Amino acid sequence: MSLFEKFAGHLFKRGRITIHTADGKTYTMGDGDPSLKPVTIRFLDKGVPAFIGRNPHLHAAEAYMDGRLEIEQGDIRDLVDLVRANGKWEEGRITLRGTFMHHAKNIIAGSKRINNLVRSKNNVAHHYDLNDRLYDLFLDRDRQYSCAYFTDPANDIDTAQADKKAHIAAKLYLKPGQKVLDIGCGWGGMALYLNRVADVDVLGITLSEEQLKVARRRAEEAGVADRVKFELIDYRNLTGTFDRIVSVGMFEHVGVPHYEEFFLKCRDLLATDGVMLLHTIGRLGVPGKTDAFTLKYIFPGGYNPALSEIVAASQVAKLMASDVEMLRMHYGHTLDHWYDRTVAAKDAIIALYDERFYRMWTFYLSGARAAFFHGNLCNYQIQYIRDRATLPITRDYMAETEKWLPR
Repeated sequence: MSLFEKFAGHLFKRGRITIHTADGKTYTMGDGDPSLKPVTIRFLDKGVPAFIGRNPHLHAAEAYMDGRLEIEQGDIRDLVDLVRANGKWEEGRITLRGTFMHHAKNIIAGSKRINNLVRSKNNVAHHYDLNDRLYDLFLDRDRQYSCAYFTDPANDIDTAQADKKAHIAAKLYLKPGQKVLDIGCGWGGMALYLNRVADVDVLGITLSEEQLKVARRRAEEAGVADRVKFELIDYRNLTGTFDRIVSVGMFEHVGVPHYEEFFLKCRDLLATDGVMLLHTIGRLGVPGKTDAFTLKYIFPGGYNPALSEIVAASQVAKLMASDVEMLRMHYGHTLDHWYDRTVAAKDAIIALYDERFYRMWTFYLSGARAAFFHGNLCNYQIQYIRDRATLPITRDYMAETEKWLPR
């Protein structure tokens, strides 16, 4: 039995996969579990099995991106789902380790998360300064590039993203006239929403020049540029005092060595009776590392923290975690919508970039989706306060406020 046969036989226990190799062999593996879609793939050159086996997390993606691995039944979402379902985090089954050399390289690459001022801006530009049209093609109308909130899994993406903004706003316990800081404001959707529904003044900060242009234009078009302002500035360089701080989908780019610095700065910026809401991708269980594909192609410098890492760092700043919520599968549902919209826009995306970029993007969305449904990823929403008397002593106000907030 070849090394590849051993590897694939160990991996595929559930579902059904058929593999055609370049030397004319065919392997069929799995128990045929009907809850997983059957997949058929073909390797177009003889070197693919060994290439993938050495570093599965990175090389499987690159083989697919380069057209060395073709999918004949199903699609890349089905293939990645099948792989990850055979190694569910809850089961503690490790299936994709690769060779020791490449495993060590991946660990070293994942440890490089020193996001100083220059590197942070470059890392943000790598992902968020892509062609503006790309994000229009797969995101919702408000361009919310973060986990949506599904009060019903059948909801469409626009409804779920609107519900996400209301869910967060309710936790901020806003009052008219307050000053709000939005750290990592994206294209301005959250800032504009908070101003509209709560009559607050908002400063949004970003390191993406493309996002800044769009956010400022949107504020001008809405006629609120005097109350909703956006700046290109690193949070570390900001001064002032804010009644509320919100940060959605930015903490993943801070880097573990800077966690304490981040929370100390937030405490410095937050009024004594202020409230902060942190929304971030996180990992279940203990701290880990970012996979090699994501670091190389998608989010250089990115890392999804364990809850223990977040809380330990915020404790140093004496910020009280007044409420913690884990969103277990909401991002998986979000990514399903993004994937479907990306596939529907295939020709337009290839026209913007090329076939290899399209394959890379669909692999990224598929891998992220599977990590939330089967792997060790989730989302955390953590509410922080400086003074224990700041908020009502029960959390009923959140649900009550969320009900009447406009969408």
